[in-house]
Amino acid sequence: MTRQRGQVLEKIVPIKGRRFLFRVEDSDSPADYLKYEELREAVWQYPQDHLPGGRNMMCENFLHDGSSLFIGVFAESNSGTWKISAERLVGFSYGFVGLKDKWKGFRVPENLQFYSQYNAVRPDFRGFNLGIRLKEFQGKVVREVFGVKTITCTYDPLTAVNAHRNIHHFEMEVLEYRTDIYGEFGGLLNRLDVPRDRLFVSWDLERKRSRPKSRLEKWLKPEHCVVEAERVRLTGLSGEIELEVARRVRLELDQDILLIEIPSDFYLMLRETDVDDPSVRRIPVDWRMKTRKAFQSLLNKGYRVKDFCRTEATPRRCFYILARTPESKD
Repeated sequence: MTRQRGQVLEKIVPIKGRRFLFRVEDSDSPADYLKYEELREAVWQYPQDHLPGGRNMMCENFLHDGSSLFIGVFAESNSGTWKISAERLVGFSYGFVGLKDKWKGFRVPENLQFYSQYNAVRPDFRGFNLGIRLKEFQGKVVREVFGVKTITCTYDPLTAVNAHRNIHHFEMEVLEYRTDIYGEFGGLLNRLDVPRDRLFVSWDLERKRSRPKSRLEKWLKPEHCVVEAERVRLTGLSGEIELEVARRVRLELDQDILLIEIPSDFYLMLRETDVDDPSVRRIPVDWRMKTRKAFQSLLNKGYRVKDFCRTEATPRRCFYILARTPESKD
């Protein structure tokens, strides 16, 4: 890697007393790409789904013959040395250049977008804010090296950690609600009896983030809350636990600002409700179907996702804030 390229394609970041190397993969050895598949499997734990083989991943790399971008995050060793290895790999992202309008093709540069498919951090290194730092580094490379102005991705609308990062921190725009788009996709972060819905979102790399802080407490009233929920104590997989239960959806509400509540930790809910008791097992299914109905109804009526906020008090509550657009009032 030349000095000029290195200024853009790698960066050392100190976080909480440790140092991490964010680095664009440039290897011409297929074996060097297998560490990304190993980490992907460690996070998702679903071997039926996988990245291409090492040789194909190498060919996909934009530094070789393709349009894909592999970024690895490597932790500094205790002795203060760097090693680009699977052992030191603690996070990675993978994505590729695609098209907005399929019929315009590659003829118009503005029609290009970068689709971010994987963004993952090793479980034992969560808490260092690496997910956001990884996304920021990816955005910088896509903008400055690829010359592409838009990054798109999908994420589970019921995952508060992803909603906070994508909607609140990066101010991504929700383009579409997609229902059960991955079919039989299970693993640690999914459950086959819970439909795998996703929000398709877009990040404008040219726009400076300037969203004012939303006043969530102003809207925490029954006339603004589309999903009615309550906390219930029940017996989960690991024992007694308190979880949020979605009771009903109130689509008749007619306010300029409406809230859609989601669980504070949907991944925990998926694990704890993976039991035989059907009344417990269906809790995440109810959340999926009720929030699906809420999102689809409000988006069709002209509402747009304005922000994602969490209450300060414990237990935390998490809400999407949707605002009615001026056009929808006509």
